[in-house]
Amino acid sequence: MDANQVVKKAEDKFKAALDHLEAGLKKLRTGRAHPSMLEGITVEAYGAPMPLIQVGTITAPEAQLLQITPFDPNNIEAISAAIREDQALGLNPADDGRVVRIQIPPLTAERRQEIAKQIGGKVEDAMISMRQARHDALKELDQLKKDKSISEDDAKRLTKQIEDIMQNTKQTIDERAKTKEQEILTV
Repeated sequence: MDANQVVKKAEDKFKAALDHLEAGLKKLRTGRAHPSMLEGITVEAYGAPMPLIQVGTITAPEAQLLQITPFDPNNIEAISAAIREDQALGLNPADDGRVVRIQIPPLTAERRQEIAKQIGGKVEDAMISMRQARHDALKELDQLKKDKSISEDDAKRLTKQIEDIMQNTKQTIDERAKTKEQEILTV
């Protein structure tokens, strides 16, 4: 593996950590209804577990309301049950035989603080992943240097490049986390 591939691989891992963080942040409630809140819900349909998005259309017709229109009306009770069983969401769906409606309760100040704390955990997970990627990349560069595949100067230049990419990604992570925290804490 050449030195540029090491840098590219580290950059890809940093990007993956950022993408994972963004996916996690999407799932945190902000007090407004958003279809992504129901990502990860699995419905028992046709005798097999299926993602909710494959059994119905999720919309947010109002700021405090989610609506799920099943492709097959026979799955309406399974959809309601799957949402009700997800304790992390704490939602109580109601159906009228054609659609499932979920009223999103407004967040209390205490609940907003709890959700905001979860952001810190997600950011820390992303940072651990990035530090591990950096560690692996620097180890590979050291090995290339020992094998005389790259010079001392090239190793220093590439190390600085990896550090710069990590710093930029960390800055992006901090910005996204701060934005999400403001979204959650804003009433």
